Amino acid sequence: MSGGAPKDVLITLIPQFEKATGHRVITQHVLISALRQKILAGESADVLLMPTSALDNLATMHKIRPEDRAAYGILKLVAIVKNGAPRPNISSVDAFRRALVDAPSVVYSTPASTPSGAHMASMVSELGISDIVERKVTYRPALEGGVSMVADGRVAIGIYPASEVVHVDGVTSLGPLPEPLQLTLVYGGAVAATSKAPGPARELIRFLAAPENRAVWRHEGFEIPH
Repeated sequence: MSGGAPKDVLITLIPQFEKATGHRVITQHVLISALRQKILAGESADVLLMPTSALDNLATMHKIRPEDRAAYGILKLVAIVKNGAPRPNISSVDAFRRALVDAPSVVYSTPASTPSGAHMASMVSELGISDIVERKVTYRPALEGGVSMVADGRVAIGIYPASEVVHVDGVTSLGPLPEPLQLTLVYGGAVAATSKAPGPARELIRFLAAPENRAVWRHEGFEIPH
């Protein structure tokens, strides 16, 4: 079970893992809030791919095996517009604030569903523009078509983790958010405490973290932790 951010990484690496090991992997992508609730409700999984902060939380409740973990890549938030649309300046805090104020419409993930959505809600509050943004924002996770709304021209500007926009046709990245406003998510994996196949699960965790696979994570919008 995985959040949406590593989806394209897994599309590339899971078939390689299956071919090399003979194991079969069934992947389910779920919003982070829903994924956490599924685990807390007792739903069984072998491997969990989530931000490491979420894995830390599950570790305190003994829902993962603490010795079977790995960190894969760092994700940052980027702003996107439709291909060919005007490209607002987001190079500074003031410029990004102005871009949000001036945009006729904005889309980002649901605050209660994902870390990026929660971060955006907190950020616009800190910038003092909650009232302005709330009148024109659509809350739509990337897994549920948020990026496509920008590509289709239904929304002027979107803010999502880099991995969820890097290969989407029809959108142009304006670049990462200014560092003082940035959310830095470290994505990782762990073997679930309920795993009925902990050996193969551990193999998959290690395979995804293997040095020879770092280029795949990088290609899909992740920065590689040192």
